[in-house]
Order: sequence, then C-alpha cells, then structure tokens
Amino acid sequence: MTSIRRLMLLIGFVAAGLAVGTLAFAEEASKAPGSGPSPYRDCGIGAALFPETNWAAVTSNVIWDLGSTAITSATASPQTCSGKTVKAALFIGNTYEELAEETAAGQGEHLSTVLNLFDCDAAHQPGTILEMRAQLARTVAAPDYMNQTRLQKAAQYYSVVERAASHGCSV
Repeated sequence: MTSIRRLMLLIGFVAAGLAVGTLAFAEEASKAPGSGPSPYRDCGIGAALFPETNWAAVTSNVIWDLGSTAITSATASPQTCSGKTVKAALFIGNTYEELAEETAAGQGEHLSTVLNLFDCDAAHQPGTILEMRAQLARTVAAPDYMNQTRLQKAAQYYSVVERAASHGCSV
C-alpha cells in the first residue's frame, strides 16, 4: 500500500472518529481549559505520522494545512487525538478482511489485537465479541454493503468495535 493511500486511509479513519466522537466530547467539555491535548503535537495528521517525535508532528501539521485539521480534531473530539485511537484505526484499515473473517468466526489473533487496542481485557472479550458479531451481521446484511468501498467497510467496522468495547469492556 502506498504512503499516499495509507495517508488517505488515516484521514478517513480520523474523519470517522470525528463523526462518532460527540459523546466523548461532552465528557471532555467538562474538563478545565488547557487540560486537553495539544492540537499541533497530539492531534491531526502530524500526530498520527509522528506519535513519538513532537517536533515532527508539529511541523507536519503546519505544513499539511496550517494545523486546521489538528485544531478541529482537538476542539471537536479530543479523544481522536490519542495515539491509541489512531493505531486502532490504522490496524483495522490494514487488516479489515482478516478482522471481518475472525469476527464472524468469533476468534482470532487479529480480533484479539484490535480488542487489546481498545483496552478490552481478556475477561471482557468474549461478551464484546458476541456484541461485535451481532452488529457486524447487521452491517453486512445492509443492502448497500456490497457497494461500499473497503475504506467505508473498515470505518463501519471501527464503529462496531468502538461501540461494543464501550459497552462490554472495562474502559
């Protein structure tokens, strides 16, 4: 997969995270000003590409779009700024087919990995997997599923995992 394609995939997942992040935003809004992530260092494309190198993240965000994406993600949904969220989105994007198969089967290495990325401990994984399987079955049965792009399917899968993990895992 080319680096441009990976970047586009990351942008798609960040956008999906923004779309599903409104509940977490309400929780973040109750915190003191300045306690959230640094937009230029912890958010946006720069943070996704350079999670361990602050100067590179800042530089990348400024070069990419003068930091507007980073500021938007920090303001609208600060939870999307964590490296964990980005890692999970990238993992799902890179292994969607395997994850879909393993979710249908109810077990697998990729499935365990994605649940670990969502901080779902081993004790809570069986129930979470059951919920994921039910949600994924509804998603796949939708009339427009076959016409969706791989990115759209992966973004839906991300939402399925996020929803199931928020209900079934101790986060």
